[in-house]
Amino acid sequence: MASMHSSAPSSLAPLTGISSMATRLLLGELTAAYTQHSGLAIHIASVGGVDAAKRVRTGEAFDIAILASDAIDKLIASDHLRADSKVDLVHSGVAVAVRAGTQPPDISSEDAVRQAVLNASTLSYSTGPSGVALAKLFAHWGIAEQIKPRTITAPPGVPVGGLVASGAVALGFQQLSELLHVEGIAIVGPLPPAIEITTTFSAAIMTACIRHADARALLAYMASSDTAPAKRRQGMVPA
Repeated sequence: MASMHSSAPSSLAPLTGISSMATRLLLGELTAAYTQHSGLAIHIASVGGVDAAKRVRTGEAFDIAILASDAIDKLIASDHLRADSKVDLVHSGVAVAVRAGTQPPDISSEDAVRQAVLNASTLSYSTGPSGVALAKLFAHWGIAEQIKPRTITAPPGVPVGGLVASGAVALGFQQLSELLHVEGIAIVGPLPPAIEITTTFSAAIMTACIRHADARALLAYMASSDTAPAKRRQGMVPA
């Protein structure tokens, strides 16, 4: 892998990063591979996206941040991240899930999804960018107030899939990458093309990072074609 250092001093402290939950498993896979080839340890904290951006804004020390592209842009605008370091990593789409063993609804069209939402005894979606987009969609359909009493908001960092698996929620919307490995659920499928919701996740280097070369090399690897199979395995599309 040409984009990696062949050897890095193992005595160096780990590179650190913060990310939203949607990319947690992917980053685990990529950082393990990078460490194996470079010798450089990497520690990335994965939390709710809103919390992650807040921690960056409050000045918590990290070398890199991996968040939804618009969140990265805002942190660049506020001078917390370096504009010249931003790279797009993956596109991540929203999927629909029900508890394993229950009858999956028809989600083949926009009308079918609307009906499935209206029929659901309870539903949930994430607090991240995909959840914001879903809330706008429900408002556009004119059903936001009607479904409000039945909508359970997943706390930041708590996966919607877990709420579905436990039976607390009948119909869950979350990024496919976050639903893929949850036991006890059935993934009905992605949203149909007419209403698909895709989030681009990007990475950038903290303005205060002093190990710029190490951080840049890591991001170059994460954005390289070498990582495409891992990205697809985790339910995402390389950017």
